This record gives sequence, C-alpha cells and structure tokens, in this order.
Amino acid sequence: MARFNDSLALKITNSVGSMWSAYLFALLSLLSLPAILVSINPDLKHYFPAWIIAPSMITLVAWISQNFLQLVLLPVIMVGQNVIQAQQDAKAEADHRTLTYLANLQDQQMTILANQVKILDELENRKS
Repeated sequence: MARFNDSLALKITNSVGSMWSAYLFALLSLLSLPAILVSINPDLKHYFPAWIIAPSMITLVAWISQNFLQLVLLPVIMVGQNVIQAQQDAKAEADHRTLTYLANLQDQQMTILANQVKILDELENRKS
C-alpha cells in the first residue's frame, strides 16, 4: 500500500508541478473573472453568457480552488516531495560512496606509482 501511495503521490506531484497544470489553474481562476467584473459594473453582463456570471460559478470556482486544490493537493504534493527527496538523498549517498572509493583508489595508485619510480631509480643506480 505504501508503494502505491508513493507512486500515486509522485505522479500527482509531477503533473501538478507542470506548466499544463499552471495553465489549467489559470483558466480555472479566469472562469470567475466575468462574474466579478459584472458585480463591479452591472452594464457588462450583456457581454457574458448567463452561466458564467452566475453566483454558482463563483461558488464552484472558489470551492475547487480553495477547498479541493488546497486541502487535497497540498498533502499529496508534500508526500511526493518527500519521496523525491528520499530518492535524491539515496543517490547522493551512493555518489558519495563511489567518489570516496575512487579517491582512495587513486591514492593507492599514486602510492604504487611512487614506489615503482623508486624501484626504477634503484635499478638505474645499480646499472651505473
């Protein structure tokens, strides 16, 4: 169950964190703009269809944006970010171990090379 929850949270986090979601949320917020404009200036009501300036549209947009998006998506996004952070931490730890191993290996190689140079110098001195 935890794997399913993490997988779903990642999918939602990645999709909500996209520009397509930003466009969708912008469109959603613009749906209530005509009703607000008409409430400011009633003469504008002839420019908009009746369904878009109805109080029920403002209520629906407010419910979706304030209740659903904030109360549902916020915790899901936090779970998704925690999963992503855990993956990044694991990768960073693996990278650290790999780099430490490579640094130690390079030190060993440098020591071997230095010893080889000493041996070659000694052999050269014996020839002369």
